[in-house]
Amino acid sequence: MSDSDPAEKAEKSAKSDRPSERLASSGKRVVREKRRRRKRVPVEEPATSRGILFWVFTVLGGLIAVFAIYFLVIYPSSAGPGRGKEVEITLEHDEPVASVIDKLDAAGLLGSRARFAIYARLSAATFAAGPHLLNDDAGPGELVRRLERNGTASKAKVTIPEGWNRYDIGKRLQNLQVASQSAFVDATSDASLLRELALDGDSAEGFLFPATYDFPKDSDPREIVRRLVAEFERRFAALEQNHRLGRANLEATLGWSRREIVTLASMVEKEAAVDDERPIIASVFLNRLRDPSFKRKVLQCDPTAGYGCLVLKDKAPGCAGYAGKITHAVNADPLNTYSTYTHEGLPPGPIANPGIKSMQAVLAPASTKYLYFVTRGEARRHAFSETVEEHNTAVKDLRDRTHPPDAKPDPK
Repeated sequence: MSDSDPAEKAEKSAKSDRPSERLASSGKRVVREKRRRRKRVPVEEPATSRGILFWVFTVLGGLIAVFAIYFLVIYPSSAGPGRGKEVEITLEHDEPVASVIDKLDAAGLLGSRARFAIYARLSAATFAAGPHLLNDDAGPGELVRRLERNGTASKAKVTIPEGWNRYDIGKRLQNLQVASQSAFVDATSDASLLRELALDGDSAEGFLFPATYDFPKDSDPREIVRRLVAEFERRFAALEQNHRLGRANLEATLGWSRREIVTLASMVEKEAAVDDERPIIASVFLNRLRDPSFKRKVLQCDPTAGYGCLVLKDKAPGCAGYAGKITHAVNADPLNTYSTYTHEGLPPGPIANPGIKSMQAVLAPASTKYLYFVTRGEARRHAFSETVEEHNTAVKDLRDRTHPPDAKPDPK
């Protein structure tokens, strides 16, 4: 086939060179180019707007940082408004934070109510219900840690000597800002807590083991009692294991349970001053209870009557004005149920918290026939006697040595 007709080619070339078509084609190319340029070139914000936003965020960030540093670092470690005055408050279960803050502010524990409220909410504080012993120089951070009772508050080392009663322990706890004396004493006689701990009687007296403990300041008094009793249980279990025969003998001859053993041990603890006399003193009390010739089973232990004045208070007239000194009126009052002069046998319960040596003395007493003892006057050692005649001679000897006949009367 031959190439196209030259005339036809000329016609096509003429058509493509028409001005209108060339303009249309050129316009489309320009539009497409402008669109491509719009897509490639971003719209820039004015430099002044970017600068303003940068500084706004910088200032806000700085303010937030300063706010956080102040309320989470500086403010919590600041000092409280007072000089160490003790303050007792009681918080209810699920008490609102605002109500707690009101109580703290009313008690003079807050330098600024508003700032403490902010800090309490920032730290998500949750306050423990119950009695709290606080002091007005505690800083906000320490105050919150104590009120939360989560174990992070500052701690105190508490040493409980052998022979202290629950009132003595409570006083030391309060002096060390661990718990108030009244709250602790109340906890030792809390019926539900005693049931939980499987303790007979009306208090935990005798089962608050004397030792050294670390307690957070403003501890829950019930937790303190739980810990002291747990320590007693641990120690007594080991002691009982080592003296199974002694325990069995007391149960067989006197029908005693652990409570009676601890009660007598508390009496030994209050009477003895030197370790070698503890088993002998225990033997005197046990001989009086077992010896058929000792007709009236009175143990005549002065400290028992004194303890009665602590727990009975106004119920025993002989205890009126009691300030720690045992008098004839204290011993002779029949309403003092703890008096072992007017009541036979053991007192209603322990009168103190004995240590291991006194409990061991009851489980393994000395083998004696002694029925009496009296102090010799020096180093609190005692003279022991089998008969009342020997005892009276020892008493006279003590009086002669402490109050000689030629002694001048007391000028008082």
